[in-house]
Amino acid sequence: MLKKERHDFVMRQINLHNRVLTSDLVQLLNVSEDTIRRDLQEMSDDNLLYKVHGGALSKSYHSSFDDSTVYAKDAKINIAKKAIPLIKDGMVILTGGGTTIIELVKQLPENLAATFFTISPLVAVELAKYRKVEVILIGGMFSKNSQITYGGHVISQLSEINADLCLLGTSAIHPTDGLTDTDWEINQLKKRMLSSSRKSAILCISEKLNISLRIKVASLENISYFITELEPDDSLLENYKVKGLRIL
Repeated sequence: MLKKERHDFVMRQINLHNRVLTSDLVQLLNVSEDTIRRDLQEMSDDNLLYKVHGGALSKSYHSSFDDSTVYAKDAKINIAKKAIPLIKDGMVILTGGGTTIIELVKQLPENLAATFFTISPLVAVELAKYRKVEVILIGGMFSKNSQITYGGHVISQLSEINADLCLLGTSAIHPTDGLTDTDWEINQLKKRMLSSSRKSAILCISEKLNISLRIKVASLENISYFITELEPDDSLLENYKVKGLRIL
């Protein structure tokens, strides 16, 4: 594979999953670790991504203040608008992080009166712009890769919450494997968030459909709503129609 082809592949993985691990790229591209490290350094020098220990991060995932690099922004805005009707005055809502969740927050009604718990400082900053929204940032260790708080202290706090709705993005979704990811700590966090909420909504661009990663988060049957930019009757969503899951 030519260097440009490797770079294009890395950028697609970054755009879909917000982060990549050097070890995964070595296996997927069948090249040496030194080659991947050089590729990531060159792409970082070209301002395409953030190179971090063990991999790289999406530039759009790293800040809510510059949305010019948000991948598939139009699709994420469409998803956000579909999710807004699920949010009502008086609700207690639990959110993860990521660019799709940030786009949703930007679409909230100006006079919404609700309480939001979040593990994402970037999401908290966006929520703080709403006068009637109470924002509770759950503190703990901070993941530079995922830009969220995590760890035992965070999970302990989450166990005391009984939210009306949990809003989460996902790195991958599959008809039989459900929601999956690559980070063990983050997966445990997402599981606790889902179990701390009466209902849940997964927000996901269609490019993440039919992808399965290494660690399972939840089965489709354990999710209340699945929201993509596609129409609910789109043929790509046919295999996701399971009992108890509403596709928006």
